[in-house]
Amino acid sequence: MTKMGAPITLERSQYPDRSLHDRVVHAIGRKILGGELPPGALLPAEPELGASRTVLREAIKVLAAKGLVEARPKIGTRVRPRDAWNLLDPDVLAWQQRGAGSPSLLRALTEVRRIIEPAAAELAASRADAGDLAALGAALEGMERTAHARNGNVEPFVQADMRFHLAILHACRNELLEQMSRVVYSALLVSFRATSSLPGRARGSLPGHRAIFDAIRARDPRGAAAAAMRLLVQATAREIEAMGRRPRPRRPGTSRLGR
Repeated sequence: MTKMGAPITLERSQYPDRSLHDRVVHAIGRKILGGELPPGALLPAEPELGASRTVLREAIKVLAAKGLVEARPKIGTRVRPRDAWNLLDPDVLAWQQRGAGSPSLLRALTEVRRIIEPAAAELAASRADAGDLAALGAALEGMERTAHARNGNVEPFVQADMRFHLAILHACRNELLEQMSRVVYSALLVSFRATSSLPGRARGSLPGHRAIFDAIRARDPRGAAAAAMRLLVQATAREIEAMGRRPRPRRPGTSRLGR
């Protein structure tokens, strides 16, 4: 027998800047990525949000486009197998970051970075122009300026870190990498926010980023690739493994979805 999902509820104040349609999409998406609606589960007839059938139908279309659900006549809407999900969709990444599989997601992202970033740094060292070097230098300065935040807000550092890596991708002068950067941006934000929150990680990553920048500026492709692999990706992998060993906080005994 197909499992019917529990009613989906969400306080209106949790998404004050989104429409009801968006709140329904996010409520169901987080239920799916959080494991409360497993593959094969049927979605409830309608979330307890006062949403009309029209709103729910449009929300299901969005989720279906992300590969999360499928609607069938006389059966209903069910969650699709995980291998059908668009795991690089920005919303799916965000929902998964908050779900039960976050450490495994971060490990997978690290493996992707290990493949992409050293090769991108190597290309950038051969192709970067003065504008690219200026962008990299400005991003690095932003990282150095925000790495010592005492209020616990890592977002300014994360954004500067992101600009640094996007500048490397841009310097490659490769149209496919330019397109990939839109996907990589969302994926890397998940990784950067997670690892930058670890005590001392922001400051500790600065020498590695500086080594990458210096090698690119010196037109040293091999040195840039080695710095990206040795000082950035491998260090991040160790941090993610440490995070995965941390005990996960217990969820409150409620069916509501938190932020």
